[in-house]
Amino acid sequence: QVQLVESGGGLVQAGGSLRLSCAASGRTFSSYALGWFRQAPGKEREFVATISWNGDIIYYADSVKGRFTISRDNTKSTVYLQMGSLKPEDTAVYYCAATTVTRGSGLSYLYDYWGQGTQVTVSL
Repeated sequence: QVQLVESGGGLVQAGGSLRLSCAASGRTFSSYALGWFRQAPGKEREFVATISWNGDIIYYADSVKGRFTISRDNTKSTVYLQMGSLKPEDTAVYYCAATTVTRGSGLSYLYDYWGQGTQVTVSL
């Protein structure tokens, strides 16, 4: 079992920045690839970014490429999502998730463990 707890969400103006954190506990953190997903009201959950178990492989959704950066610190069992140039359409609940697919994935069904989510709201 892996427990994931997100933090760092909040209200920010368009063009601003936020850094989300996701702290893991339980089984060996470095055994898992991590991903960030988000879900806006009335929409399906969508992929944001993923990072492999050792951080060597990273993928982003086209909608956030160049604005968001995913990283991980295996010594702290934490994954981060640095978000910049935020837009109102980035407003959503952001979830981190862990998968045994060690290179990471954009497919939510491949993730075994999920956090409870943190709200990000971007205002005009």
